Amino acid sequence: MDDMAALKRSIDRLESRFAISDLITAYAIACDEHDMPRLCDLFTVDAVFDSPSGAMLAHGRAAIEAMYIELFKVRGPAFHWTHDHVITFDEADPDRATGLVLSHAETCPSEVVSLAAMRYHDEYRREDGRWRIAKRSIHFLYYVPVTEYAGALKERNRLFIRGERLPADYPETLAPWREFLARHVTSGTSS
Repeated sequence: MDDMAALKRSIDRLESRFAISDLITAYAIACDEHDMPRLCDLFTVDAVFDSPSGAMLAHGRAAIEAMYIELFKVRGPAFHWTHDHVITFDEADPDRATGLVLSHAETCPSEVVSLAAMRYHDEYRREDGRWRIAKRSIHFLYYVPVTEYAGALKERNRLFIRGERLPADYPETLAPWREFLARHVTSGTSS
């Protein structure tokens, strides 16, 4: 790659990083405002939305819209905010990237004021010069009524969804977490 091509690639990645960051912020705002046209336009037509718990699953923009309509009917006011965001560009395809978004939300499903901490594992695709979400997988650390927050991290079943208690999606399922416990806690050593 010559110097000019490398410079163009660097500029494209910088511009893309900002565009993807704006995409993630737009998602949070659209969710909070229940802005269905804006929310749906953030996804590719063939996008996938899922979660390890199976609480959220939709294939295609129309199915994502239907999923969010049902969620928003009972959710009430909410506030989503994102924290750190790691973006990795595909070396073989300048129109593809992946991301990890760390996030929190205050919500009110079925009039139960709740708190959530989650990670979004994303795939992004640029179509006609615009970045969109091609796949979003939401992984919950917890999603609990605010009255249970103080003790939530001491429990494995930290997801309270539609009246059902489910195991949290992480960190217990993460390989580094399990390896740490096996090496430093289960074995009784503390190095």
